[in-house]
Order: sequence, then C-alpha cells, then structure tokens
Amino acid sequence: MFKAIKRETSSAKDAHFPCSKCGALLVYKPGTQRLTCKYCGTENRIGERAGEIKEYDFHYALVELALAKPTTENRQIQCDSCGAGFKFADSVHAGECPFCGTEIVSGTAQARPITPKSLLPFNINEQEARQRFRRWLKGLWFAPGEVKKYADDDTKLQGVYVPYWTYDSQTETFYQGARGSVYYVTERRQALEGGRLVHETRQVPKVEWTPVQGRVTRLFDDVLVGASKSLPRQILEHLEPWDLGNLVPYNESYLSGFASEYYQVDLDEGFDEAKRKMDSMIYYDIALEIGGDEQRIDRFHTQHSHTTYKHCLLPVWSAAFRYQQKTYRFVINGRTGKVQGERPYSYWKIAFAIILGLFAVGGLLAFLEHSSALQQMQGFR
Repeated sequence: MFKAIKRETSSAKDAHFPCSKCGALLVYKPGTQRLTCKYCGTENRIGERAGEIKEYDFHYALVELALAKPTTENRQIQCDSCGAGFKFADSVHAGECPFCGTEIVSGTAQARPITPKSLLPFNINEQEARQRFRRWLKGLWFAPGEVKKYADDDTKLQGVYVPYWTYDSQTETFYQGARGSVYYVTERRQALEGGRLVHETRQVPKVEWTPVQGRVTRLFDDVLVGASKSLPRQILEHLEPWDLGNLVPYNESYLSGFASEYYQVDLDEGFDEAKRKMDSMIYYDIALEIGGDEQRIDRFHTQHSHTTYKHCLLPVWSAAFRYQQKTYRFVINGRTGKVQGERPYSYWKIAFAIILGLFAVGGLLAFLEHSSALQQMQGFR
C-alpha cells in the first residue's frame, strides 16, 4: 500500500482524447465501450485494462496516510488544444477547458493520496436521463404548477463521476439487554352504563423481562458511502442500489466528456459513516438473537476486523432548477435512471386536498348516519 501511494503522488499527467481523423475531441458514449467524435462520428474502442478489482487494507492505509506528505493545491493545467492555462475547481479533476471546450482528465494523485481504482461507466445518455427527469417531475404530488413546466424545458444536465468508498468488515458484537415475554392478567372494574353500575372484566397485557447477554457476528461486504460533499448524503443514498459487481478498472477514457470529482470525505471519516450503517443491521441481528415477544437492547459493543476498502467513481446526471428564488437539485443514477432530488410543495394544493378530505369524511359519516336511521325506522315497522 505504501508503494502504491508513493508512486501515484509523483504522477501528474493529463489525458486528452483527440479524434484520429479530424482532430476534434472524443467523448465517452454511455452504454458502450467506445469514444465518439461529436463532429465526424469516428468511434474508438476503449481497451479493457487487465486486473481484478482489489480490496485494500483499511488500517494499513490509515498508517500510510498519516506518514504521507500533505497534498498541495490543484496544479495549473495546460490545454493542448488552445494552449490556455487554468485550474479546475478544488473538488474536480475532469471536465472542459473553459476557453475552448476541450475535454481534459487531470491526474488525481497530485491532489489526493488515494486515487480511484475502479468505476462504473455511464449506462444511460443525456437524452434518456432527461426523459427520466421529466417523468419524475410530472409525477410529483402537490408540486406547484409552475414547477412542472421545467419538464418541457431543455434542462442542461451534467454528467458527473461521483467519488465513493466501499468498506468490507468482519464484525463481532457483544450485547446486554432483556427478553420480554407477554402474558395477560384479568382486571375487574366498575363502570356506569345507561345510568346503572355494571361490573366488567378485561384482559390486560403485561411484559415479564428476563436479562440476556450474548454475541452476534456478521460479515459486511461493500458498504457504500458517498465521498462527495457537493450533494447531500440523503440524495446520494437514495440513488442506491448500484451494480457494484460490474465495476471496471479505472480508465480515463470513460471520463472524457464528463466531470469527475475528488473525494472530499476522507477514508476514516467515510468508515465512521459506514459503521453507522452497519450498526443499524447489527441492532436488528441482536433483536433477532434475543427473541421473545419484545426485546430491549441496553448496550452493545462492536469489534471490527479484516477491514478493507475500495475507492471508486459512480456516474450521475446532475442538474438544478430555480423556483421562487430557491435552487432545487436533482440527480439521476447514470446506470439505472433512478431519479432523486429536492422539490418544492404547493401549500395551497395541500390545504385544498385536506379540505376535500374533510368533506369526504363528513359526507361518509352523514351517509352512515342516514343509513342507520333508515334501518331503525324499518325496525319499528
């Protein structure tokens, strides 16, 4: 691991993809293994890179990161097409030259000690992603009418490779709690009914608690944590699931024509989030282990071993729209087309729906009352 980090931090090359026929830029064509020229249509096949998708030792990496030299700020990038010099934003390492539009993929090791080793290429193109967005927007309940007009606009979508961590870990958890067994007791009470005192009985549930303690184990595989701060974690998590079994070795060719981010969530910070995800499943395992009618978990402590990680890039289409001076962001899973985003609500529509609901309930109650009155009248005949 130390050698990999040391070797990569000395690399700082930029990748360009000129067309062999007309010299224009080549960009990755989603859903294929080809780079395509926007102007003459020439296609170049992306060569497959040998090698398996490896897991890296988490604790060993933390030691090497602590010993590594601090990374420097993003270096100056030189565009081969127009000669301009510029810098990407701090979190970005792939995108367009701001002067001529040439697609450039900057080396990642100059700014981050851990570089992506794998990725999922885009599977759906911008046109299909826009159609998914339109269907999502038109299907929003209680959205303001003005918002849905964006579904007919040519909203500009940006394809972005978002950084992620995945973690594997063998867990052993020791717990203390209690098992609850429900039993019933008979209670007698007095009550007034129709002006007279009556006696009634009822069965009341009680819980008998028995102290328990024990141990559960679970092997976690590919617990996914977004390493970007550009998008809210809640949005990123709702894009799951991802077909991580189809990860391919990192290849700059897949990034041509798209933006790509550096990780902004560090390796140890990402594992803290992964442990929170693991804890929720471990809690369920403990409850299942305790058994009984009810469970109480007083405390538990988890030990992690054989912890490994991967750093990968996953594809999303991203855009935003403005409504009443506020920006709403949405993203589309670049593999499945699943849409997740922020949205405004029309409080007038919500209030109107509540009023209609109240009228419907009132009408139903009136109908039931009327039916009951008719039955009583028929009973007197």
